[in-house]
Amino acid sequence: MDNLTEQIIAAAIEVHRILGPGLLESIYEEALCHELVLRGISFERQKEVEIVYKGVRIKGQRLDLLVNKEVIVEIKSVRRLEDVFSAQVLSYLKSTGLKRALLLNYGESRLVDGIKRFSL
Repeated sequence: MDNLTEQIIAAAIEVHRILGPGLLESIYEEALCHELVLRGISFERQKEVEIVYKGVRIKGQRLDLLVNKEVIVEIKSVRRLEDVFSAQVLSYLKSTGLKRALLLNYGESRLVDGIKRFSL
């Protein structure tokens, strides 16, 4: 584990501790952004990612958060994580060339049970 992902997870857990499960993903995203600001961690929100298909750049994908230009954070608020969410995160890693990502599911009663780490 690395220090940056640990800091992101700590911030995410703080948001979940205060807000609890069951809200919209956009609320958790806003709260997590605020928590990252409070902790002095840089990020970009709703970062556009291009997909290259046969030499053509296709726009339309957006990362929820790109933290410190190195860790993708995808936020969900669902009863349970589906395989398609992991596939989505892996495609983001592939298209950006980045190596680390976190998938956070705020729908869990304990956020620790809803954290999935990706490392290529």
